[in-house]
Parts: sequence; C-alpha cells; structure tokens
Amino acid sequence: MKRTVLSLDCGTQSIRAMLFDEEGNLLGKVKETFVPYFSPQEGFAEQEPILYWQKLCSATNKLKAECKDIWDTIIGITVTTMRDVGICIDKDNKPLRPCILWMDRRKAKCEKKLPLRSRVIFKISGMTDVVKKNRVDCKSNWIQENEPDIWAKTEKYIQLSTYINYMLCGNLKDSVASMIGHIPFNYKPKSWMSAKHFQMPLFNIEQSKLFDLVDPGCELGKITFEAAEATGIKEGLPLVASGSDKGCETIGTGAIYPHTASISFGTTATVQITTDKYVEPITFLPAYPAVYPNRYNPEIMVVRGYWMLTWFMKEFLGKNPAECYERTLDKQLDTVPPCCDGLFVEPYWGAGLKYPEARGAIVGFCESHTMLHVYRAIIEGINFALYEGMLSLQKKSGVKIQKIMVSGGGAQSDEVCKLTANLFGLPVARAQTYETSGLGAAICAFAGLGVYQDCDEAMKKMVRISAEFLPDPQVHAVYKNFFEKVYKKCYKRLKPTFCAIKNI
Repeated sequence: MKRTVLSLDCGTQSIRAMLFDEEGNLLGKVKETFVPYFSPQEGFAEQEPILYWQKLCSATNKLKAECKDIWDTIIGITVTTMRDVGICIDKDNKPLRPCILWMDRRKAKCEKKLPLRSRVIFKISGMTDVVKKNRVDCKSNWIQENEPDIWAKTEKYIQLSTYINYMLCGNLKDSVASMIGHIPFNYKPKSWMSAKHFQMPLFNIEQSKLFDLVDPGCELGKITFEAAEATGIKEGLPLVASGSDKGCETIGTGAIYPHTASISFGTTATVQITTDKYVEPITFLPAYPAVYPNRYNPEIMVVRGYWMLTWFMKEFLGKNPAECYERTLDKQLDTVPPCCDGLFVEPYWGAGLKYPEARGAIVGFCESHTMLHVYRAIIEGINFALYEGMLSLQKKSGVKIQKIMVSGGGAQSDEVCKLTANLFGLPVARAQTYETSGLGAAICAFAGLGVYQDCDEAMKKMVRISAEFLPDPQVHAVYKNFFEKVYKKCYKRLKPTFCAIKNI
C-alpha cells in the first residue's frame, strides 16, 4: 500500500484536510467552512484562533472516518495556511485576543518618527509613501497603540501557521517559507531582522517576541498525545515544515523554473515566479522564500482578486456565493468579445504596496453593455493587472516567461483559462488537482521525509498536467493593443482622482 501525507490547508473561508499518496493522487478530502471573519468595527477583520483549531480537528476526524482503510498509511503531516495573520499569545502560549486577518483595513497612527537613518534611506530610495503605508498597515503597531495592555502581556507574536504547528506538536516553530506578512523578517537571508536593521523600526516588535524558524522539509516536532486525542492523528508522527498557501501552490503546479509563472486565481490573485537569486519585484517588496529549497518567489498581487467576482454576484446579482453561480456565467463568457466592447476594470478594490492610493474603477460604459460585459471585464481587469505584473517580473529577473501554470478557484473554469491564455499570449496549463496548495505541501513533506531524494524527484512523480490551453494569436493581438493604448495608461490618469478622494 502506498504511503500518504496528511496536508492541512487553512484558508480565509475554509480548512481542508487532505490525504495525498506518493504519486500525487488525492485519496481523501474533507472541507470545513466557516465565516471568514467578524468585524468589531467597520473595516476590521478578526477571527478567534481556536476556531481554526476546532475546524481542523473536525476535518481530520471526519477524514479518518472516511479513509479508515488507509489512515495508517500516513507517514507525516504538514501545514499550509493563508498569509499575514498575526496572533498575540501569552506566556502559556494562549491567544490574548482574536487574530487580525490579512484583509483587515485598520490603520495605526505611527506618530512617532522613524530613526533618522531609516528615514534617510527611505527618502533616497523614493519609497517614503510606500513605507508609510506598510507601517500604518502593520497590525502589531495598531495593537501597541490601541491595546497596550495586550501587547505588554504578549510573550510571542506569531503567525497562523505557527499557532497550528504549536497545537499539533507543542513547539513554537515555523517554516521560513511561511513568514510572509507585516513582521520583521529579512527575506534575503531568510531570518529575523537584526535589532540594527534599518527596516526594523517599521514593525517595532521586540526580538524576544519572535520564534524559531526552520527550512521547508525539516521536522517541526512530533504529534503530541493531546493533539492525537483531538484530531485522530496518530501520536508521534512527524510534523514537516512546508510553506504558505501561495508558495505551496507554485511548487504544487511544478512552476519552479524561471521561464514558468504560477498564477493563482484565489481570493487574492497573484502572479509568482521562482528564481535562484533574490529579486525584489518592487523596491522594498521582498521576494518571498520559496518552498523549493534555496529559491525565492518574487510576486505581484491583486489584493482582492477573485473575491471581486463573489462581490459582484452578491451585491449586484443577489446570488449566494455558495451557489457557485460563476460557473453558469463562465459558460457565457464567449458571448462578449475580448475587451468587452471598450469596457474595462481597474481591479484595485484593495490597495496594494505599489499603488497605495488606488481605488477600483469601471471605465468605458455605454448603452450596449450588459451584466455579462461587467462580469467579463472584471476577469479581464484582474488578468490585465497580472499581465502587467508578469511583464514587471520578467524585467526584474531578466528571464522571459514562456508558460503559465494556474491554480485557485478561477482555474477550475476552462473559459477563464482560455481567456488567460489569449490575454497573456502564452500556453496555460493546470495540474491534476484543484488542491495544488495541499499537493505542494505534500511534495515538500515527502521530500523532507526521505521518500524522494529531493523536491525535483517528488514533483516529477507527483505533478501531472491535466489540461492545457493554447493562445489564439489574433485574440492576443487585440488584448495587447488594448493593454498598451488603454489599460497601461489609465492608472496614471486616474491617480490624481484617487488622491483627491483620499484627501477629501
């Protein structure tokens, strides 16, 4: 009987427990959904850390019941989660308050000036505004300003993945490939920033509040008796470090070579490449540590991404997102021509580091436009932003991208994949499973456990192309012309309006 790895994937709206065998087959899966967050105030997004643990336990116990015949084939466990979710824990490793999620929009005041050395470096680099945004977005700064009693009791400031690791093995350890967020992590050497690092004052987190880090593939600890009782997982099995959800998606699609880009059509949409050198996609936006050893993942993101489709269907069509109504609309995408008869979307419903003042915009309406035009324009708008990101990554890395691997919810749609191939003018392919984050984590675990010699051998055995979509050169020419003459120029023209809105 083949050996298996239990991948635990915790996202914004659900947690999934999955069993992958050593050939990359998904043998069992249980998905537990939950309300993504609650809002004590408008713009806040919080969740109780214990909820994630409770849902994890429910998922693993249900999976054990469904896969009882192969449950004993599990040789290791690995965890991958969403990024940038901070948790304050006390000296007993208990959460002191709800965790603050990545989409939270609260701002710290940060009235105290940064040290002169830091200010000078940021000013010379022309990144003062970007640094200011990064600093006020840092949730640990907000906690220190607004909940000083909580911060005083905070023994460690950890990430969601760290919390789940601790609940499973009793150790406050995490993977360097999971350290993506508003934390004092030095991405190039893959270690915590030193106290004297010029960016350290942005976060203002004492080094004593940080925790131990290991490389992907290393053992974090063993499943404890308490965790075994709660989850149904066998006590003593090794917990293996992998990485963040996006990083695991990249290795789960096999996109670890510079000429291949990984695009995730998730709640946050991203385009990511894998490089052996540290290449910042935007100044002071780091290249993240890859799950693949000794590599980096430069990335450009569209913060709200495919959340925009859920937003559109809920707010304008009155559809329940759980109904997956987008599949019905996807079948009708071809009834609208490329570039939507001149309608296009600036998809910045959530501002990013590159465009801190950005807002979303729908431009070019006329009387002939329909609901389907708007729907397709949103998809194209996300893709135009990712295409612009890909061109930037090519320029920064010096490597021309020749192929795209896709993952995430939108990648399940053949129509979206076909549209993507035409807009990018490149072949688009997807792997054998939609659960590429869980698959990537399992690849890392199998390599770390010695089943495979390294990640290359594991990927060769575990990743298979299930569908490929080739571009239509004529359609791509239409998209490229629109991108150069319309989309690429639009943000610069709208920026003064966005700044005026912000000031008003």
